[in-house]
Amino acid sequence: MTATEERQKNTRKKNSLLDLGDFLQGLLSDERINQEDYDYVVANRRSLEDRDKHILHYLADLELEDRKAEGRKFDIESLTMALSTQSGQDYYRIDPLKIDSAAVTEVMSLAFTQRHHILAVEVTPYQVTIASAEPYIDSWETDLGHVLKKKINRVVSNPVEIKRLTTDLYSLSSSISSATLGGPQKKGIGNLEQMLELGPMKEPEANDQHIVKVVDWLLQYAFEQRASDIHIEPRREKGNVRFRIDGILYTVYALPMQVLAAVTSRLKILGRMDVTEKRKPQDGRIKTKSANGNEVELRLSTLPTAFGEKLVMRIFDPEVLLKPFQELGLVSDDLNRWQDIIKNNNGIVIITGPTGSGKTTTLYSTLKMLASEEVNVCTIEDPIEMVEDSFNQMQVQENINLNFADGVKALLRQDPDIIMIGEIRDLATAEMAIQAALTGHLVFTTLHTNDAPSAITRLLELGVPSYLIKATVIGIMAQRLVRVLCPHCKQQTDVDAEVWEALTKPWKVKLPNKAAEATGCLECRETGFKGREGIYEVMPLTEALQSLVDNKSDLPALRKQAYKEGMLSLRLSGAQKVAAGLTTVKEILRVTPDNKN
Repeated sequence: MTATEERQKNTRKKNSLLDLGDFLQGLLSDERINQEDYDYVVANRRSLEDRDKHILHYLADLELEDRKAEGRKFDIESLTMALSTQSGQDYYRIDPLKIDSAAVTEVMSLAFTQRHHILAVEVTPYQVTIASAEPYIDSWETDLGHVLKKKINRVVSNPVEIKRLTTDLYSLSSSISSATLGGPQKKGIGNLEQMLELGPMKEPEANDQHIVKVVDWLLQYAFEQRASDIHIEPRREKGNVRFRIDGILYTVYALPMQVLAAVTSRLKILGRMDVTEKRKPQDGRIKTKSANGNEVELRLSTLPTAFGEKLVMRIFDPEVLLKPFQELGLVSDDLNRWQDIIKNNNGIVIITGPTGSGKTTTLYSTLKMLASEEVNVCTIEDPIEMVEDSFNQMQVQENINLNFADGVKALLRQDPDIIMIGEIRDLATAEMAIQAALTGHLVFTTLHTNDAPSAITRLLELGVPSYLIKATVIGIMAQRLVRVLCPHCKQQTDVDAEVWEALTKPWKVKLPNKAAEATGCLECRETGFKGREGIYEVMPLTEALQSLVDNKSDLPALRKQAYKEGMLSLRLSGAQKVAAGLTTVKEILRVTPDNKN
């Protein structure tokens, strides 16, 4: 019998709470702490407040040094892992995004969960995984197994997370159940497959206290998980709630359709949108505060679908939206080229990329840097992404025929120095932007194209004459957002020559000595990535490039000339970040276009 097994045999007491002395003795035997640490904790009497804490929580607050991990102190997760080893039960890292909230709250009652300090975390047809930070309490196992008629798989998890999630999940489940019982089951308003139902039909009110709680939970949860977007999507039977985190969508809950409709209505009310109008797309905004007190703005957009209204909320954190260029990932030659472009007094600067590529963040950060007391910065947006005190912002309102073109015409009479046009969508808007640039204004705008040279051909397609493009456009920047490797768990690795060649072709780029790869840890939820950075393609419109701009512009020729003048393609810009150990080749290939020409 090993020392660990002997200790398990000696310390395991039937139906007893975790003992501080026994747990410390285990850490001492494993040489995780020394005798001095042991004596200090034993001699240090716990206060009344500390006695209410779980033993692991109390020890984590003491910040004892882990003697087997030089320079690291015990936190609650490392202590939980140690308890897992001592008890012989598997460690389970609770990821809220992977918990089926509706299923786990049906396994047992809230009272039963709290009484035994346990929480169901996974449910399958044949097995239930139960998390606990009290591995030596087992009086509940037999009874629960008989009731569920399923195998019980016990795991050890963070006691703080168990307590927090127990409160959150059961509170949410109770609110949804109460809201659901507010009226008979029915499919969402606007469902194209709606069946005629006889008798009175009543949906939960948008201001119902249960719906208010669900919406509050939804927003707080999104802020906690660093979500950039919240998707509320109606389906035939149930609606999905999904979060976009670091560019990837995660399903977090499935709501009954009548509750989902009420949640949507509640959010529309908060966003000052027309609640009665469900046939047309609408835009709105909400301003609120996160748990840490930071102001957060949410941009709302509704879309009528086959099963009802789909609602997407984009979360704008001022700390994220207004960043220095270096924090955005704009560095070295790209940064210098960009600064050379934006220091002009007049002309058009274009930022291109698909939806969600970070164009707004780059625009706002650039305008914030340029906005001084001596400069009048005016914007016309659809909608206003975030209200900024340094700018004079106007919103497009198609219902009163205020479009981009009319907005720019009005702005020109406001004595602006810098104008930002949210997007060039048609010839009329492009013509107004050109007029503004020709009359001595610096104009920033966006286009939806794959790369920087394609912006020229896009303007030509809209009907802008080539001579006006030459006269006004001073620079174009294309961008994408790539996930950044988690600094806590990334590991060095060798670079595969074939993969590197696929990334950098047709150029011959020296193979870096080392790169980094994703491994996954607690900090990044086992994804290997945490946060995003931009990769850029910056193209000043030089005389040589202007000479290639005509009504039959050859896109490959434009691209080739831009590369000759030092422009890095999006993939080469990404390759630099791979060589710096910030991301992976696979991630760059995932988000960048393959320009073979």
